[in-house]
Amino acid sequence: MPAPPGSIYAQALTHRSYAFEQPEPSEHNERLEFLGDAILGALVTDLIYRTYPELSEGHLARLRASLVSTQALASLARRLGLGNHMLLGRGERASGGCDKSSLLADTFEALVGAAHIDRGSEHVAAVLVPLFTARMVEVAAEGGGHDSKTALQEVVVRLYGTRPLYRIASSGPDHAKRFTADVFVEDRSFGSGSGHSKKEAEQNAACQALGRMAEWPVEGASDARAS
Repeated sequence: MPAPPGSIYAQALTHRSYAFEQPEPSEHNERLEFLGDAILGALVTDLIYRTYPELSEGHLARLRASLVSTQALASLARRLGLGNHMLLGRGERASGGCDKSSLLADTFEALVGAAHIDRGSEHVAAVLVPLFTARMVEVAAEGGGHDSKTALQEVVVRLYGTRPLYRIASSGPDHAKRFTADVFVEDRSFGSGSGHSKKEAEQNAACQALGRMAEWPVEGASDARAS
């Protein structure tokens, strides 16, 4: 549903190219984008600082950059369908501006700024923390600098307040033993893996669990917890 004309959300969706084409130039989203960029940076910094207490400053900076990059924000904007609601000038629209990563990312930031003004910081955090926690799961599944067991434990502790539990089984003769690991969270199976050692099997199970979590919708963690 489009934002009501004249609202701060309509301003957040208005690109300068559209504003300057109006008979009387209207407000556009650049100031809100500036505000939203700062809010996102602070929120994501706090999130990764608390989630990954063992990471160095450099690693934290790289992780933050991957979470708030233009491509990352544009991906979130596409998932939310923002391109269909952006107000663009005729030239921008004709050149495919509704799907330009830079414009999508800018609009996402502007909406964060608008929501901060309209609803306050607590509301913004309540909406954005699950979004960016889900993206952290994806980064971890892609090998974001951690071993899979550590990455899974950090995400599960944050989302569920508990730790993953591994159950190990073995088969084969002693000289060629094969191990299978299943990882559970709150008695729910999240993944399984096998290997020539317990450690390898657990790592593979954790990797599968991270991959499954990354495929959930944003609300997937809370849905899974309720099941």
